[in-house]
Amino acid sequence: MAIKKIDASMLQKAFIAGAYNLEKNKDYINELNVFPVPDGDTGSNMSLTIMAAAKEVSALSDPSIADLSKTISSGSLRGARGNSGVILSQLLRGFCKEIKDKKVITPKILADGFVRGCETAYKAVMKPKEGTILTVAKGLAEKAVEVAAEGVDFVEMGEKVIEYGNEVLAKTPDMLPVLKEAGVVDSGGQGLMEFIIGAYNGLTGKEVVDDKIMSVPKVNVSTNVSSEDIDTSHITFGYCTEFIILLEKEWNMDIELKFKEFLGSIGDSLVVVSDDEIVKVHVHTNHPGQAFEKGLEYGQLTNMKVDNMREEHREKVIMEQDRQKAAEKDLDAVEAKANEPKKPYGFVAVSVGQGLNNIFLDLGVDYIIQGGQTMNPSTEDVLGAIANVNAETVFVLPNNKNIILAANQAASIEDDKNVIVIPSKTIPQGIGAMIGFEESMSAEDNEASMTEAMSAVKSGQVTYAVRDTSVDGKEIKIGDFMGIDDTGIKSVGTDIVEVIKELIKEMSDEDSELLSVYYGEDVSEEDAEALVATLEEEYPDYEIELHAGNQPVYYYIISVE
Repeated sequence: MAIKKIDASMLQKAFIAGAYNLEKNKDYINELNVFPVPDGDTGSNMSLTIMAAAKEVSALSDPSIADLSKTISSGSLRGARGNSGVILSQLLRGFCKEIKDKKVITPKILADGFVRGCETAYKAVMKPKEGTILTVAKGLAEKAVEVAAEGVDFVEMGEKVIEYGNEVLAKTPDMLPVLKEAGVVDSGGQGLMEFIIGAYNGLTGKEVVDDKIMSVPKVNVSTNVSSEDIDTSHITFGYCTEFIILLEKEWNMDIELKFKEFLGSIGDSLVVVSDDEIVKVHVHTNHPGQAFEKGLEYGQLTNMKVDNMREEHREKVIMEQDRQKAAEKDLDAVEAKANEPKKPYGFVAVSVGQGLNNIFLDLGVDYIIQGGQTMNPSTEDVLGAIANVNAETVFVLPNNKNIILAANQAASIEDDKNVIVIPSKTIPQGIGAMIGFEESMSAEDNEASMTEAMSAVKSGQVTYAVRDTSVDGKEIKIGDFMGIDDTGIKSVGTDIVEVIKELIKEMSDEDSELLSVYYGEDVSEEDAEALVATLEEEYPDYEIELHAGNQPVYYYIISVE
């Protein structure tokens, strides 16, 4: 069966099939993680990213290619999680920009889309590295251009492009020594190939999937404090209202400003994000219907959601403290606080574990995004957190190298506030950055100060191996304890105390003075105190601090300054 052209219906089926295949193989992709830690999440991040778009694509009835393009682009952009998810969203974004004005897709148009997607993704990464998903994407694009010039149909084109993509993927260990040592191909590249293979099978009828894509799990974004400390200033406007406008009328900057003025007159915490022909709206208001009515002036509405924040707040209070304290709250003071002007600076931090959350809150962080190693928040999660901080400038602390791209993507979309991403790669770096903040300095000077303070912190983490492998010249067996610093695995063994001592030795130098230990949810306070007693004997000149972090996955997080 020859396929010479792809129409919108065929593209819709192919995309959903590709998303389904990636979702189906996410666990296998996770297992390709180079480090044998229990948080390999490339497959999960790519799956959540693609499924965020697939859920919206599957809901479209008789769409055009233009409809599909804007839905795929905006859905994957907002749903992007982790570095691999952000890169995948950029590949799709570039591809969609190339095809959005076409009535049908020919092999040449598909190849041009691959090329533009590849170019867009490379530009999104500050320091592109070969041997990754980017290399596989480039190989797919180059082969697609070559094959399209031969005048073949999509069936033959798909076979040749997939065959070559798998060849490039198989060579990624030769480009990155760490992959070769671990005996795996690049996980992001594998994820991209799973999507392409699934899309091809869907196009050619080899795989049929249910169009009703599963709902996408949402990272919990909350302040994570007791009922006494919950910021209830948002109660002035009781309904968190969200919707997407599928534009049918003209939309430009002047219209957007007037639209924002109207929403501002009936609420606050306003976020309006325009992406091609879609407008994403978030507002806290007492009149959701008025917001919907205004949106309908510009086009159809979808993804409409209204949450009663007063009710949510009441439930939190009931769960965390008794009803009597909730009833006695000074509502007049709450209302007065809600009407306060924006403060100069606000802070959003990604964290997980009540102890770590409380440390950030004590340092002045306004909003905690629950996430990190095992669940990277999406671009939309970061945007939502920014919207809930009443400040002119909002500093975002990703506290994980795999969240920085999503945070930067959110910062590039947000246009109502000045958003500065401090590229913290670990929890201790984020804590160091907060300590480096000075209220009296400008935003630019604080960015420099926080970044400098962060760079002075050396971070380490202790966890266990989930498989046998070899990394950084170290033979690792399943169940071994591993000490990992900012550069890689530094210690491995069956005695956790010895692993920690070796890790700290590798992290320390003659200028080191302060050692901070954050123990996780699987460590008792008694064991943590015993560890500190041992470290005090080992490092008598150090000031040693112990904190309950309550973090999952990692038994200990350690910093040396």
